[in-house]
Amino acid sequence: MRSCYGQGRPLRAAIQTCCLAAFLFFGYDQGNFGGILQNPEWLKTFDYPDETTTGIIMSSYCIGALISCAVNFYIGDLFGRRRMMWLAMAFIVCGATLQTSAYTISHLIVGRIICGIGTGIDSSTVPMYQSELCEKEKRGRLVSWEVLFIGVGVVVAYWIDFGFSYLSGSVSWRTPIALQLVFAIVVVVLVWGLPESPRWLANRGREQEAVEVLCAVFDRTPNDPFIMEQVLEIREAISVERHAGAQKISGLFKNDRVKTRRRVILAWFMLFMNQLSGINIIIAYIPTVLVKSVGIDPKIATVMAGCVVVLFCIGALVPSLRLDHMGRRPAMMWGSAGLGICMMMVSILLSFHKRSTSIGAAAFFFLFMFVFGVSINAVPWVYGPEILPLVARTRGTAISVSSHWLWNFFILMITPTLLARLDWKTYLIFMATNFSFVPIVYFFYPETSNISLEQIDKLFIDAETDDGSMEAGEAGIGQSGKGGTDTKIEERQISSSRGKAQAS
Repeated sequence: MRSCYGQGRPLRAAIQTCCLAAFLFFGYDQGNFGGILQNPEWLKTFDYPDETTTGIIMSSYCIGALISCAVNFYIGDLFGRRRMMWLAMAFIVCGATLQTSAYTISHLIVGRIICGIGTGIDSSTVPMYQSELCEKEKRGRLVSWEVLFIGVGVVVAYWIDFGFSYLSGSVSWRTPIALQLVFAIVVVVLVWGLPESPRWLANRGREQEAVEVLCAVFDRTPNDPFIMEQVLEIREAISVERHAGAQKISGLFKNDRVKTRRRVILAWFMLFMNQLSGINIIIAYIPTVLVKSVGIDPKIATVMAGCVVVLFCIGALVPSLRLDHMGRRPAMMWGSAGLGICMMMVSILLSFHKRSTSIGAAAFFFLFMFVFGVSINAVPWVYGPEILPLVARTRGTAISVSSHWLWNFFILMITPTLLARLDWKTYLIFMATNFSFVPIVYFFYPETSNISLEQIDKLFIDAETDDGSMEAGEAGIGQSGKGGTDTKIEERQISSSRGKAQAS
């Protein structure tokens, strides 16, 4: 087992630091171009691109990320978590270099596509790796810290863009892009000393190595009851899932005993909700929106954009500390309702076409970012990897993350045109989508807080009823109105495969 960081707490800290650095880059790359779009030197270099061209430049990044989902789908289980992170950083270094040296739009787009491939692999692999190397009681919080660092990266990007905007020449926009290389190099160095995921090792038949990793991460001996319980659960999960055929590509789309198809759809739709909340109108285009819709000076708009994203980070602190207590379902439901109200108020206030009401709309952009940070920002990234069966986790995560990048591409592509043609009516679209997510989460998504990855199988596994028929044991849906999952509820959920199942 490779580890340069000792064992126990130092090793867990190194794992978390590496994952945070990877998602800090993710956020930096997401926010970087939003602050550059209004840079006079960038506009001059690329001959003042129109709305359609701007949409193509911005969304080309997502094409690369979509390609990466296919890459991860086919080779993720072969390479493992660590090597996939290295591969991601290799693409990022190549893409960042091409973008930094670009003088034509086609050159820039190629660089963004390649960088997108790296970011897509990064975003598919890192949450999975973290989820498989932490205790069930801390899983939500630890993965939420990664998502918080997306916001930190976006904030860093906006303020770096703002600072460099005062310089003359192309260095004012090339340097912020080139700084992506720093994040990539840091991640490469950190990954070198980390162990492989014990779940991946066990799934590849390397159980002894998996035990060594678990012992090192939790600083225990192989005979410790905690380690023995973890190994037994992993073994049982692999056995049940393979018997159901979940490890096969075709098994991802079958309604098998562990409900793999349904779980993949749930994970995919979680990230659909993340994107159709309207977040990328703000993350990618907020300086442009503030200039064109609200009528603010470009320099002030860049400052305000940085402040808007700071609120996002403040909001993201809440799930980073409390998500396992809050629960996945409540956070998604009240978060969606809050975002819908924000979008409704933005539409109403912008519809008056007065500066005073437009400033009020800007205030609701701030509130939107705070609510998003508290809720829909974090939950989908936590929920996706944990809801999927172990033997299908790599491919299932690749499919679910493809939703993020597909709809990210769609939103980035159409936003300039929507804002130019619909103006304030654009926000009504996202008002409707956010409100629709509340009943969807209530009726279809089970609670997964404080349940081990292997025990989550038993929320979905078929259980034989008294009359011999088979029903889905999807306990947790009707019982999860509360944030956390108490011991009695968890026991009922886990025993559902032995008694009569609770249908949702």
